Amino acid sequence: MKTIVEEKLVSFKTLEQKIYKYICTYGAELTRIVLEKYDDELAEGRDRKAYRDKGKRGTTIKTVYGEVCYSRRVYEKKGEGGEKRYVYLLDEAMEMEKIGLLSANLAEKIAMTAAESPYRVTAETISSTCGQSVSHGGAWNLVQRLGEKVSKEESYAVSQMEAGEALGKEVLPVLFEEMDGVWLSMQDGRHQKMKKQEMKVFTIYEGWKAEDGGRSSLVNKTMLAGMEKSGEFHAKREALIEKRYAADEIMQRVLNGDGGGWVKEPYDPETIVQLDRYHVYQEILRKIGDRKAQKEIRGLFDSEKPDEMLEYIKAYADSVAGDEKSRKKALELHQYLGNNREGLMPWQKRGIEIPDAPEGIVYKGMGVQESQNCTVITLRMKHRRMRWSASGANNMAKILYRKENRELAETIERYADGFLPISGMEDAVKTLSAAKAPKKDGKGNPYVDSTSRHMPLLDAMRTASRKAFIAAFVD
Repeated sequence: MKTIVEEKLVSFKTLEQKIYKYICTYGAELTRIVLEKYDDELAEGRDRKAYRDKGKRGTTIKTVYGEVCYSRRVYEKKGEGGEKRYVYLLDEAMEMEKIGLLSANLAEKIAMTAAESPYRVTAETISSTCGQSVSHGGAWNLVQRLGEKVSKEESYAVSQMEAGEALGKEVLPVLFEEMDGVWLSMQDGRHQKMKKQEMKVFTIYEGWKAEDGGRSSLVNKTMLAGMEKSGEFHAKREALIEKRYAADEIMQRVLNGDGGGWVKEPYDPETIVQLDRYHVYQEILRKIGDRKAQKEIRGLFDSEKPDEMLEYIKAYADSVAGDEKSRKKALELHQYLGNNREGLMPWQKRGIEIPDAPEGIVYKGMGVQESQNCTVITLRMKHRRMRWSASGANNMAKILYRKENRELAETIERYADGFLPISGMEDAVKTLSAAKAPKKDGKGNPYVDSTSRHMPLLDAMRTASRKAFIAAFVD
């Protein structure tokens, strides 16, 4: 016990940090060996006439346990026109250059963190929890590249739809759709404040699944968001639907929105359109200053008496004729609700018959979009004095909705991950394995033997991993 006390002691925090540092260094070295071994295998199996070996070049890939520096061969190859091209067979096999030399694991951690926190906080978090130093610019750059890839995927889905090649096969009796806009503070390229712009947000679901305790959850909820103009956004919205469902076979579509012209303009007359109740309440508060009148108007709306409500608003406007500002706002409310007269009543109260819900699903009142806006978009992109460029906001929107759809990890894998043979791992581990410890003779203190620099690892040949261990633990 005395010997232990006399040893140089460290806190568990320090011990943990040192071990983590060693593990990261070991992992990086192990990865280097695997990659270079695979490069050797590709070199042996290549068409030597088509691919002329021009030597090795070094590169670096960022991983969750640090930067991995490795060398791979560059080859000279003739193009289709006879021109010389230079290729890296290992890079092509790894498929890691589409969003930069980042592992899928690291890219996912950055993107997931950036979806919750500002870029500077993201960089600090990743740098402190991974064996990797990431700048806020690096985090921003990943989001931009990934967002651009998602936008291209959306556009490709539109082209498939327009060519009649949409993949959706699922037949659905009723599709519920909700749409709204989120106004964001904007800036130009010089970080100067600009007018706010509206981000469009869209949600579809098949109904509600009843759960214990009277609660319910949306069935197959899927979102879409972006800064596109209305025409482009609607095309992407429809492509999203046709990617999953046989759109022509949907028996009834129900749309809940704020009544904006851009929301309902592309829908056919058979679509049931209703005005979102939250936006009605919001407009009443904005346009009517008198609290008693507010309460009366809201009461008529809740009682599903739209005609009486409109008559009351008109009478109120006449009663405040001496106050031009109040009168103008009241008439604006009357016009807004009047233009959406048909949608003031929820579809259930209009005597509209829709197909029965599939087993296990129920149909209820709509109005989930505002909460989706808040949890998915607003919490990350509004408040905290945030301002966005149009492209930056659009790219972040793609990350956020893919995350909410539980598609972000799969999306990242498509652009940041290739496949490698696992056999190289076993050989690499053998290469880096420590020398066997000498047999104990039953004498001495095992703790003293291991901590007084008699460790087999320290006395063995100094490989890269052993050097890393010594650097981490031996002063």
